[in-house]
Amino acid sequence: MFVRWTNLTLTDEEQRRLPGYRDEAIVRRFDAPEALDIRFYEVRARSVLNRVPDRSPMPFRWTVNPYRGCTHACVYCFARPTHRFLDFDAGRDFEREIVVKVNAPEVLRGELGRASWTREHVALGTNTDPYQWVEARYRLMPGIWQALLEHATPCSVLTKSPLVLRDLPLLRELAAEGLFSAALSVPTLDERAWRATEPHTPHPAARLEAVRELTRAGIPTSVLVAPLMPGINDNPRSVREIVERARAAGARNVTPVALHLRDGVREVFMDWLEESRPELAGDYATLYGHGAYLEAGERRRLHELVRPEGRGRPSGARFGRPRAEPRRDRVAAQPHAQPQPSLF
Repeated sequence: MFVRWTNLTLTDEEQRRLPGYRDEAIVRRFDAPEALDIRFYEVRARSVLNRVPDRSPMPFRWTVNPYRGCTHACVYCFARPTHRFLDFDAGRDFEREIVVKVNAPEVLRGELGRASWTREHVALGTNTDPYQWVEARYRLMPGIWQALLEHATPCSVLTKSPLVLRDLPLLRELAAEGLFSAALSVPTLDERAWRATEPHTPHPAARLEAVRELTRAGIPTSVLVAPLMPGINDNPRSVREIVERARAAGARNVTPVALHLRDGVREVFMDWLEESRPELAGDYATLYGHGAYLEAGERRRLHELVRPEGRGRPSGARFGRPRAEPRRDRVAAQPHAQPQPSLF
């Protein structure tokens, strides 16, 4: 079985068949502090290029996700419900049962080499972060970038991790051909809010430093202030600090995205809220009582926080009952350089 991990001690090994995969997965546990109580399922994918449904508002039609599940454990992660297709739950399993497509670079190279491939934009980081902890061990991303470079395919990445800098030589080559852009997600610089909502992510300041290094290397890089969560990370002064530091780091765009809570994510987030921020539980029940998305006025308030003239209401204010809004309303798709707002 082809594997990429190095310098790790396996504590056990088993096999399990996952829904949608023909062969049994090799299940590994690694003796590393960051991987305690986490199982990694090594699978051999038959395809890694995923077509985005035509009805999606996203400005790209193809994605690649070398991992399923994410050890970042962000309480708001949009991708949590996808774990149910593997007979896992959207809560703890999403954070502790991680699928690794060990042959992703080779399969992608074959798919991009087909005569039918028209070199459409391919987005990474649309489901789970390709630079989560496990990537430091399996090193799938260099082969993926190399395949995209060899086949002159436009691509982008959204990540929360400065591990992306490891692949800077390849990313610089892609950008030199006009094929690549990056986006870093920085929802907050507040230590308490960061640790509470993104418990296993790299420090936000390190992400902004990665923005600086990427832009210094000539790579178009944006920052997503995402998700903005009423009463949690929407203090106007704190948001302005992100904007100012992002611009100082050379970010091409700073884009806000309001939290949305789809089925599966809502339950995880509301359980966390009841435990960690019970004083906000009632407000959120009202704010999201009509569906997954905030009403337009509240969403507008959050978006205005990134503008120089934005003032917004103080964090922690009572938000009031939103007006009903058709479910068809969605956060507008963002331009090329930050193409994955639906991650939140």
